[in-house]
Amino acid sequence: MSDAAASEARGPVRLRPATLHDVDAVHAIERASFSDPWTRASFVSLVGNRAVSFRVAEEPEGGIAGYVVAWFVVDEAEIANIAVAPERRGARVGASLLDGVLSEATARGCVAAYLEVRESNAPARALYASRGFAQVGRRRGYYRRPVEDALVLRRSWPAPEDRTADA
Repeated sequence: MSDAAASEARGPVRLRPATLHDVDAVHAIERASFSDPWTRASFVSLVGNRAVSFRVAEEPEGGIAGYVVAWFVVDEAEIANIAVAPERRGARVGASLLDGVLSEATARGCVAAYLEVRESNAPARALYASRGFAQVGRRRGYYRRPVEDALVLRRSWPAPEDRTADA
């Protein structure tokens, strides 16, 4: 069985709000995923903040497979960070996290979501494109270690009052 198949066979994850108890696991995933990781204190400061969606993907046996952080301002969402534990990549955990935060954005009345992604991150770009994100900009030299451009992606959907008209 391939690593991805074995990972997927572990079962679906459950999305839930992050707690202080999750921060060490989240920070470990952050350090394994990014060359310029956020600090542990950054994650601690997000727990319980109502303007932020800080959710974890919890394994059936209780471990943390990934996390997502998004901010909501008026009718827009900014997906600040999304990461999956290396051993769970390719098992649709990232898709679950992204779908969850997009559902939350819709429920909060958002009409657009934005994010930045490394130009070289083909798997993430494919996931975002599959959910309707399109490039709207570029931030030259945005990422460090190594220096690389960020692509600014946007996804939009109808305003809440227009959503019911189509139903």
